[in-house]
Amino acid sequence: MYENQIAGLVIGQAIEVHKALGPGLLESAYKESIFYMLKQVGLFVEKEKPMPLIFEGIHLECGYRLDLLVERKVVVEIKSVESINDVHLAQILTYLKLGKYHLGLLINFNVSLLKNGIKRVINGY
Repeated sequence: MYENQIAGLVIGQAIEVHKALGPGLLESAYKESIFYMLKQVGLFVEKEKPMPLIFEGIHLECGYRLDLLVERKVVVEIKSVESINDVHLAQILTYLKLGKYHLGLLINFNVSLLKNGIKRVINGY
């Protein structure tokens, strides 16, 4: 399955979660819900996947964790904040670069219409 196909499924399931729960909950509630929904549609999903930092050839465990990694290809970062800012974008870009992933989705559930809270992020390596 291609990254764009996976992203489409993730976005569809995120919309369903948002319709059911609405805005205003903690990130953990949305993360658990979308994790469950993606597994229900048959996708391979890793939650809180550790992301080591490699510095001068040494693996450093710095506590970086991907919210969700779908089909080993698409990074999904869940937020429930007033608005997405540059720090959130930098965070997902860092995860994409460290893991050598091409596509990420930054999803802010704290919006009235979820499509306004979704940002596709591409890593050109």
